[in-house]
Amino acid sequence: MKGIAYYSSPVGELQIESEHEKITVLGFLRDEKREEIRTAIIDQCIAELEEYFYLGRKFFSFEMDLIGTEFQVKVWNELLNIPYGKTISYEALAIRVGDIKSIRAVGLANGQNPVAIVVPCHRVIGKNGDLVGYGGGMDKKIWLLQHEGAIQEQLSLF
Repeated sequence: MKGIAYYSSPVGELQIESEHEKITVLGFLRDEKREEIRTAIIDQCIAELEEYFYLGRKFFSFEMDLIGTEFQVKVWNELLNIPYGKTISYEALAIRVGDIKSIRAVGLANGQNPVAIVVPCHRVIGKNGDLVGYGGGMDKKIWLLQHEGAIQEQLSLF
């Protein structure tokens, strides 16, 4: 059974989709909402997102079905190995997937991640530490990294 639901998070409205009791999409709402079809796995996903945003959850346990090319799935699975509160560079991610020359391909796969936040593409940054690229917008990437303690909030004195 296919499911769809929405979740209002601190980083915006999220759309969650499931199929065969696995989460297939968790992304920032871009289109109009459709009628919700709640499933048990979507309810579990929403409960875990609540815990992540408000109660300090660092790991997600619901099942996902990451649908993409073999290379994309390899990149997305490697993203799951980046610890909460840590970041890595695109170059380091390319090395982890087996080819330093695949930096651009890794970046493209990262940007096509179908399960945002949970598959932590927001934890990938530029080689020099710059916060570059995030499909949901840089404000959301910064919020998520600050939330996880990977970067400190900059205070402005003026």
